[in-house]
Amino acid sequence: MVTIIAAPPVFESVQPDLFSTPAAFVNAWADYDNDGDLDLFVGFNGTPNRLYRNDKGVFTDVAQQVGLADARATRAAAWGDYDADGDPDLLLGFAPGEPSVLRLYRNDRGKFYDASDRMNFKSNTGAVRQTSWIDYDGDGDLDLFVGFRDQPNRLFWNTSTGFTDIAERNGLNDPRKTVGAVWFDYDEDGDLDLYTGNMDGDANGLFRNEQGRFTDVAAEVGVEWAGRAPSDTGNGTVRPCAADVDGDGKLDLFAANYGKNGLFLNREGGRFEDASSTWGIAIDSRYDSCAFADYDNDGKIDLYVNGTVTGGSSYRDYLFHNTGTRFEDATPANIEALQADHGVQWADFDFDGDVDLAVTGSQTNGMHFLLRNTLPAADLKRSLQVKVVDDKGRSTRAGAEVRLYAAGTRRLLGVRLVDTGSGYDSQNDAPVHFGLPSGGAVDIEVIYPRAGKRTPAIMKNVNPRQGSAVTLRVQ
Repeated sequence: MVTIIAAPPVFESVQPDLFSTPAAFVNAWADYDNDGDLDLFVGFNGTPNRLYRNDKGVFTDVAQQVGLADARATRAAAWGDYDADGDPDLLLGFAPGEPSVLRLYRNDRGKFYDASDRMNFKSNTGAVRQTSWIDYDGDGDLDLFVGFRDQPNRLFWNTSTGFTDIAERNGLNDPRKTVGAVWFDYDEDGDLDLYTGNMDGDANGLFRNEQGRFTDVAAEVGVEWAGRAPSDTGNGTVRPCAADVDGDGKLDLFAANYGKNGLFLNREGGRFEDASSTWGIAIDSRYDSCAFADYDNDGKIDLYVNGTVTGGSSYRDYLFHNTGTRFEDATPANIEALQADHGVQWADFDFDGDVDLAVTGSQTNGMHFLLRNTLPAADLKRSLQVKVVDDKGRSTRAGAEVRLYAAGTRRLLGVRLVDTGSGYDSQNDAPVHFGLPSGGAVDIEVIYPRAGKRTPAIMKNVNPRQGSAVTLRVQ
């Protein structure tokens, strides 16, 4: 049973005529033109893709003029600065068909050029799902993981001459039907581990990183089925998400499933506790994606779960409010009525201090709406955004953990994960957002798991500034 809270939040549609085109799958945020605000890429099901340039909260589709208007069915999108030149590049995954199902676009001062051939980066077959830019080996540049629904997964190692697929030699060439993935340091040993969501009755995988080689420990730590029925071919995990749900400083796992949703709290020793029922989240339905964010700036991280459309049924979406001990249904009526069924992303696109919601729908009567969060002015001020970059200011630190403490203390206010895979087969290059219910100065700590170390970078006595992002550099 899901408890309904008394006063649901209010979200208002932004430029509804512009964001009304149906049959969209993926969406992902990045500041592609380095002008200080977040822009939005949306991938469609065979009509030209769009890149919405954000100019102080007003959006314009510039995909055609910058070189991103592919008219191929697009199933994945990941932003990441693979060439470490200071701007985010874009990896796209297409539905099966010639030519390559993977395309790497290099960003050159706001124009995009196909670098796939030059970087030895192709795959002529395969049902692409999650793509993630991560530095798996801690050598300072971004490598690329690609999950496939119909063939073994791949890991492309970034070298000086291009990308080399090394999944077979390091244990990530998993042949199960992977549709979602998230990278995080679940055991806090100083390197990024991989959790994969698999379909059609395949168990999920939790691949522990051991000096660059990976071992599946999902069954050992209790997350192989993620709350759904074991070995049921009608069940599967479409989207795993990682966040500190209970505020203890450890990153927990949520699974948006075909079957009952699952919430697994990270406990001592790297084991997970099934809290799906006690947190009110074990709803048996069909879901395509999940996204965590503190939509009301109360300091606790909330959850959006996107129901799919399949078998002639449209499964409803949920916006869950985190009370600290369980999730309660806070879904506004206008969101419940949407035909959103795939992409979902949170971002403060207008820099007013709260996170806004972008969703997509794959149906011909669907949409790809952008919805502005309308928190009261007093609540907007109680927030902080943190952008994590490397020591040269480049966005190559996906998987970093951002921790906030009350200034001068070790009283933890929240933990956020720099995106390594989110929404529906997407990855953002964006600041992380914190709600700060009590306001006041904070200390920021960023832990970047790299080469077996978790050395923190710290910025002390930071006063929150409404809507603006603090930048913190880490080695």
